[in-house]
Amino acid sequence: MTDVSQAFAELKRGTEEILVENELLEKLKTGKPLKIKAGFDPTAPDLHLGHTVLINKLRQFQQLGHEVIFLIGDFTGMIGDPTGKNVTRKPLTREDVLANAETYKEQVFKILDPAKTTVAFNSTWMDKLGAAGMLKLASRQTVARMMERDDFKKRYANGQAIAIHEFMYPLVQGWDSVALEADVELGGTDQKFNLLMGRELQKSEGQRPQTVIMTPLLEGLDGVQKMSKSLGNYIGITDSPSDMFGKIMSISDVLMWRYYELLSFKSLEVIAGYKTDIDNGKNPRDVKIDLAKELIARFHDEAAAQAAHDEFINRFQKGAMPDEMPEFELSPEAGEIAIANLLKEVGLVSSTSDAYRMIKQGAAKIDGEKITDKGLTITSGSKAVYQVGKRKFARVIVN
Repeated sequence: MTDVSQAFAELKRGTEEILVENELLEKLKTGKPLKIKAGFDPTAPDLHLGHTVLINKLRQFQQLGHEVIFLIGDFTGMIGDPTGKNVTRKPLTREDVLANAETYKEQVFKILDPAKTTVAFNSTWMDKLGAAGMLKLASRQTVARMMERDDFKKRYANGQAIAIHEFMYPLVQGWDSVALEADVELGGTDQKFNLLMGRELQKSEGQRPQTVIMTPLLEGLDGVQKMSKSLGNYIGITDSPSDMFGKIMSISDVLMWRYYELLSFKSLEVIAGYKTDIDNGKNPRDVKIDLAKELIARFHDEAAAQAAHDEFINRFQKGAMPDEMPEFELSPEAGEIAIANLLKEVGLVSSTSDAYRMIKQGAAKIDGEKITDKGLTITSGSKAVYQVGKRKFARVIVN
């Protein structure tokens, strides 16, 4: 892709905001490779698909011939990013940061070309800055300016503590852009304050300010809240192929298009064709299968994607049960147990009321047969496979 307008349209795809669009267009028109920076604090060892929205954008720049800098915030990780937090974040040790960083590199190179990616650590220049340099950096901004950050403002209004070192985080992130002489910095919409800090510091250092590209926060499986491990609505890029396939197939038809926009490498024309096919009667499930196979092939391989597809067909469309599932032995005192209690005990439902609801919906089964009696009791000597929904199974022995 060499045409500037076409390149610009592809880079703009799936972005929330570009500051400033005209600046980016002018930079692209020069034909010179740009320095594209994205920083990651390795605060946890695993990435999920929400993280890859930004990494996919890096890949687009890489394919257009620009220099991609994958910046690992080993220094900022020891401060703790306060973005979106209502309490001071616990800093990580250098050992934690470096261990997580190695895992990050292994995972991002499933998307980025390692031969064309510069991996940098911001401790390289921050350690050299020293105490005097940090004080000089701190003098670049006022407390009033820092309090413009929405999360700081809310914490202060609620009487929640803000540690002095947290004010340093945006400044250090901005100084990274100065040190790297970045032309473009990518980040999520929640990073806007920090990203713009880079522009300010570059201007004060006589550099051409970076263009800021903000990517949206990907909704999780529920289609409402952002994808998060803590919320349990995530798809990890290290998830098994079968788990990944099942999770993707569980998203709504509406959310599917959001995932195509932000996660798929298929062209805009191909995606538009999918929409036309569905308008003409194609089952959205088949389009969703294509998305699942594309993502599994990216993080595993083509064979794993096909195997996950075959397993899904066998399990959910032909009613087959998985070969492996958790096993439980229950020994009720009365020699029998109510079906709702059994389903709750083995973790197939969250509560007995949830069990009743699943039975009423026809979503609970014993050995493949729907449970119709919510008052059913299971007596000692029973051994069966219990199922709730399409993906939850347990083999249970009642003694």
